Amino acid sequence: MSPDFSPANPPEHLAVADLRPLGKTGLRVTPICVGTSPLAGMPRLYGYDVSQSRAEATIRAVLAGPLNFLDTSNNYGEGRAEQRIGAVLRRRGGLPDGVVLATKVDADPVTGDFSGERVRRSVAESLRRLGLDRVQLMYLHDPEYHLSFAQAMAPGGPVAALVALRDQGVIQHLGIASGPVALMRQFLATGVFEVALNHNRYTLVDRSAEPLIRDAHERGIGFVNAAPYGGGMLAKGPETQPRYAYREPPEPVRQAVYAIRRVCAAYRVPLAAAALQFSLRDPRVASTVVGVSSPARITATLDLACREIPPAAWEELAALVPAPEYWLH
Repeated sequence: MSPDFSPANPPEHLAVADLRPLGKTGLRVTPICVGTSPLAGMPRLYGYDVSQSRAEATIRAVLAGPLNFLDTSNNYGEGRAEQRIGAVLRRRGGLPDGVVLATKVDADPVTGDFSGERVRRSVAESLRRLGLDRVQLMYLHDPEYHLSFAQAMAPGGPVAALVALRDQGVIQHLGIASGPVALMRQFLATGVFEVALNHNRYTLVDRSAEPLIRDAHERGIGFVNAAPYGGGMLAKGPETQPRYAYREPPEPVRQAVYAIRRVCAAYRVPLAAAALQFSLRDPRVASTVVGVSSPARITATLDLACREIPPAAWEELAALVPAPEYWLH
């Protein structure tokens, strides 16, 4: 972390001093990327709702603050996340200079179709909601639920459709956003994708993304790490959030979180600060996606990023990582 990124300096220093290259795209992004899934208002997923007015207030606060990277998707809340972002952008006259907006193509939410034609429709839907005629970064989102690798890469398939849209100038840069590490490594090896977004697999209790990060770094592909809190367990603790990555974790993972929290308490560091900074402090990670649900969450996230954590704490935390057989992979 840059020495400028500390509570003693205004948050604006984050954007000035800590912009990082997003692989070879030419884009430069802040080390924290604002995830907008919570802003779609999905109470069944998150346990709380977010109104349109609160979502738009949050987006306005992001655009007025030090963070320049936003992440959304075609299917967040049946398109509500993109719609709410678009409403703010229209009133501002478009995307502000220097702000990087990423969205994702998704399978048809009803039929599961993820064909090349569906990709073209998904992109058109996103642009219409956002009020844009092109997007800087478009990810192929969660193909593992709908396609084999061969189907994704087939002539006329979803990846071919994305490449064609990039060649037409509708998309500037292509990314892959997925979970399984082996599958993502296959996609990176094609040379098509410039950015890789992976979730829940590079945290205080899981290192399964390490070979993927290494691949991305060696190929000059930007790596974006999502879900540093593992869905909440590494922010709220196992009592409040008993699930890791949206599923029941193995007992060694749960016990590791308890042990990590004890170390954090001994150093008077919030568990969430250690979870977030684990990702931020790795220079191979271009940006870390953190979901926000209100303007206050932006301020709280910046505070967690600025908390001082001594080297001795990191040494103790590194010794508490569960064995690889308990990772997600």
